[in-house]
Parts: sequence; structure tokens; C-alpha cells
Amino acid sequence: MMKQTKRKILQGVVISDRMDKTVTVEINTLVLHKKYKKYVKRRVRYKAHDEKNLCKIGNKVVIEATRPLSKTKRWRVVSIVDPVVA
Repeated sequence: MMKQTKRKILQGVVISDRMDKTVTVEINTLVLHKKYKKYVKRRVRYKAHDEKNLCKIGNKVVIEATRPLSKTKRWRVVSIVDPVVA
């Protein structure tokens, strides 16, 4: 019997929804610089699986790590936190 592990969960903003069943999610963080002791913006972009094509640009979403689904896709959309009203 295998033990279920906790999967990594992140929250970010959808910046692209052009692909079929895939969205690009951008996650911005502030990191303290070791030497200069100032906060620096860091940006990471992930490709996430969106099975029903519900996500639109500007939506805040929660993504979860999963097995590799394609060459660059290792995340899936769990939920839409803040939908954009168009």
C-alpha cells in the first residue's frame, strides 16, 4: 500500500489561454537579496492543464503539480479563485 504524498500547490494569474486545454500561469514573488538586503521581484511561468478550457486571461487560479502531461506541462488547474468578468 502506497502512501499518498502532498502535492505542491501554487496560486498565480493566467497570462495566456491560446492553446487547447493548456494555460500559462505566471507566479510573482518577492525574494530578499542576500548581499544588498533589498527585495527583488521573481517571475516564474508554468504551463498548466485546463481540461474544460474554462480559464481566461487575467483569472487567478490555483495549480497543482502532477505527472508530466507533455514536454513542458507538469501542472494542472485545480480551481479558479477570481474569475475575470468580460
